[in-house]
Amino acid sequence: MILKEDFVRYITDLQDKICLALEEVDGDGKFEEDKWEREGGGGGVSRILSEGKVFEKAGVNRSEVHGIVTPAVAKQLNTNGTYFFATGISLVIHPLSPMVPTTHANFRYFELYDEQKIRMDAWFGGGADLTPYYLFEEDAVHFHLTFKKACDQFDPHLYPMFKKQCDEYFNNIHRGNERRGVGGIFYDYIRPDSKYSEEFLFNFSRTCGDALLDAYLPIVRRRKSLPYGEQQTRWQHVRRGRYVEFNLLHDRGTIFGLKSNGRTESILMSLPPRVRFDYHDQPDSGTPEAKLIEVLKNPKNWC
Repeated sequence: MILKEDFVRYITDLQDKICLALEEVDGDGKFEEDKWEREGGGGGVSRILSEGKVFEKAGVNRSEVHGIVTPAVAKQLNTNGTYFFATGISLVIHPLSPMVPTTHANFRYFELYDEQKIRMDAWFGGGADLTPYYLFEEDAVHFHLTFKKACDQFDPHLYPMFKKQCDEYFNNIHRGNERRGVGGIFYDYIRPDSKYSEEFLFNFSRTCGDALLDAYLPIVRRRKSLPYGEQQTRWQHVRRGRYVEFNLLHDRGTIFGLKSNGRTESILMSLPPRVRFDYHDQPDSGTPEAKLIEVLKNPKNWC
């Protein structure tokens, strides 16, 4: 198989599938498409839905970029490669209602080449996570079980390993190890080897990508009509501030995109449209908001 071409075809189809499904659930909002080219090689397609009935902002992007490994990229990747190729799909969905969680997903493939443009390394990365503003435990269970079933089709050891990595990665360590959300799965730098072939890892990534809508949309449909008021919206905006902090301070994809001369608008499409940064904001003990913080600081085994 010609892996990178197969991966590009897959994420192109997945982008179409996800955008159509989100438009159907929203019932009003439509995605606007923006095709772009990267200075240095490659480009991508960004699709953004704004001010829908259900989704305040949703971005579903795919890219296929290539070029010379700059010193900044070489340092981040700890590599002596000369050229690179990277392709992937990345999405972030910010609902209007604070009763509906935000979700993020990313599935990507990367190749490195030497001076003769012979491939010297390749790896897969990806995952999906859920960021609620109010905790409905059955939603977290559903999200995790969906991805556990996807992982278990390939190896029962993968879900617990990638669940743990997700809890460790999406962590605002500067906030006292407060996780961004209730997690999901996360994997990176997964290379083909004697145990997992390229075909195995490609099919695994595809199965996880296909699981996203099954994991997320039933939650949206359950929660989108629940009542809420100004207090709940204010809390949503405070928690979105934590989302911004993680993406700008810790997220490797954001850092790589900016250091590799990526397209800033597409890289930062993950940021929510409305946030709050209140000084020393702490929820009162015994409140639903405090219940959420307790889980974020002490990740649970939802399965």
